[in-house]
Amino acid sequence: MEKRDYYEVLGVPKNAPEQDLKKAYRRVAMKFHPDRNPGDASAEGKFKEANEAYEVLSDKDKRAAYDQFGHAGVNPQMGGGGAGAAGFGDIFGDIFGDIFGGAGQRRSHVQRGSDLSYTLELSLEDAVRGTNVKIRIPTRVTCKTCDGSGARKGSSPENCATCQGMGQVRMRQGPFSVQQTCPRCQGAGKTIKDPCNTCHGRGAVQDNKTLSVKVPPGVDTGDRIRLTGEGEAGTHGGPPGDLYVQISVKDHSIFTRDGADLHCEIPISFIDAILGGDLEVPTLDGRVKLKIPPETQTGKLFRLRDKGVMPVRGGPAGDLLCRVVVETPVNLTRRQRELLAEFKEIEDSQGSKQNPRKTSWFDGVKNFVDSLKS
Repeated sequence: MEKRDYYEVLGVPKNAPEQDLKKAYRRVAMKFHPDRNPGDASAEGKFKEANEAYEVLSDKDKRAAYDQFGHAGVNPQMGGGGAGAAGFGDIFGDIFGDIFGGAGQRRSHVQRGSDLSYTLELSLEDAVRGTNVKIRIPTRVTCKTCDGSGARKGSSPENCATCQGMGQVRMRQGPFSVQQTCPRCQGAGKTIKDPCNTCHGRGAVQDNKTLSVKVPPGVDTGDRIRLTGEGEAGTHGGPPGDLYVQISVKDHSIFTRDGADLHCEIPISFIDAILGGDLEVPTLDGRVKLKIPPETQTGKLFRLRDKGVMPVRGGPAGDLLCRVVVETPVNLTRRQRELLAEFKEIEDSQGSKQNPRKTSWFDGVKNFVDSLKS
């Protein structure tokens, strides 16, 4: 039976780089692997075909010979490089080494500790100005009795008798050889016959530790601070993980934050809104005077430059935006009501001169209603 073109087998163009060849072979080999297609002779044939194609095309010299002479250039009977000269285990280990551990490679039983996360709640003032905070976290720390080895003091872990310290065992399935994690040592390559009395062979113990966290000025909810090496202890002497401190800024009674800007609402009496005046408004640096011009309308925004937040990642300081809300007076005295009634009478006599927005709005409503009737 005539062999198919190797590039066609892998589904790549003739100018495909080596990395694309490897990805293509991985895809085809996974699809037609005998373990995924038990009893399927067709799939097994396509798997062997892909294995042969990749064995040739992944070799620079063989690929050059194949590109020039075709299958004859790599046929051992024709003096070529000889597809199939390498065993399946060699190629399988090269392509799937990152999945199954790699042929002949020893898995290290030393593992890095897990990263930890801690949510730190801050007031707006502390977030804007920066602060130092002490936090207490539960974590796994290296066992001091055995220095993280897991073995009783004076003894040490031994090579696993099943995998001979490799951390993996080779399983044969017909013509194929597959490596799997050693079931006895779970890939560590070591076993502990005499475990430490403190950590019971784990190399780490549960404990609490207190850390000092330096919070830089300008942080906001969602920012995080990494404390290198303050996560969980590694296993069997491995390095510790990191601790990530997640920032959460609590709501403030006066200000809300929008990036580098701060916002607040300022209630003023309708007399101050009409006549204007000077008001004292709060900022994070103390009180400042704000001049309210006469005839100020509710919703008017006043911007106080550079009274916001200095961003943690640099840049200019934000502003404080004060929104005026005109408050309607309550609990009026009889005299106040009389004066306001007199004021209203004078105001009505002026018409739209003193309430242009009100007059314009009601005119719009009238026009809208009239259009519905027509």
